[in-house]
Amino acid sequence: MNMAKPEILSGESPNLIALRQDLAAAFRLCHRFGWSESVGNHFSAAVSACGRKFLLNPRWQHFATMRACDLLLLDVDDTAVMSRADAPDPSAWTIHGTMHRMLPEARVILHCHSPYAVALSCLKDPTLLPLDNNTARFFGRTGYDLHFGGIADAEEEGLRLADSMKSNSVLIMGNHGVSVAGETVADAFEDLYFFEKAAQTMVLALSTGKALAVLPDEVARATAEGWDAYRGMAARHFDYLKSCLDAEDASWRD
Repeated sequence: MNMAKPEILSGESPNLIALRQDLAAAFRLCHRFGWSESVGNHFSAAVSACGRKFLLNPRWQHFATMRACDLLLLDVDDTAVMSRADAPDPSAWTIHGTMHRMLPEARVILHCHSPYAVALSCLKDPTLLPLDNNTARFFGRTGYDLHFGGIADAEEEGLRLADSMKSNSVLIMGNHGVSVAGETVADAFEDLYFFEKAAQTMVLALSTGKALAVLPDEVARATAEGWDAYRGMAARHFDYLKSCLDAEDASWRD
């Protein structure tokens, strides 16, 4: 575990401190919702406009313990990163470093193995079908990578995943899990939250063995576009969730 002291924040800008705190909160909330997996999985957030400098969780620190000061500040152009004692997890560096380098518009990238998203990713055809408001929310903005090859720590893996994400905000990683990108931590976490609900709806609907009532493309597209007017709810929801964390243990802000 990274044992950095909260004083690490004292020399940073208010915006960077706020970003650190929001990302730390996302880790805690991910665990709270039952989406964490031992000490694995990774969240990151771009600090620079080009995306080449970004925050990332330390190697093998449990999500439930994450503090703002624990997050590593990394630079994709720093060739010595992986040779240091506090080097990040190789797969995190490969995937998140590559995505932030290739997709500067992906300001925040959250990757986890939430149960229903993983179940969906394990289907031969993991396409998220538009069945209701939540599933249709992701119509036209979900990418798919079905070339699972084990632990993603090879450069070509990161390049392929970044290419699959491109203009999408969600990437279903076949036989693996899901990655979500957003402009803010709140936006990305809201999509992660709704994607897990959407995957749950589809998996439960499939489990009945009955034919699915799939929405026509034009209805699905209109529903997805209709969600745009509700994007502001992400910040309100995230603020409420952070207040829940504060009531239990506010150390994530340190």
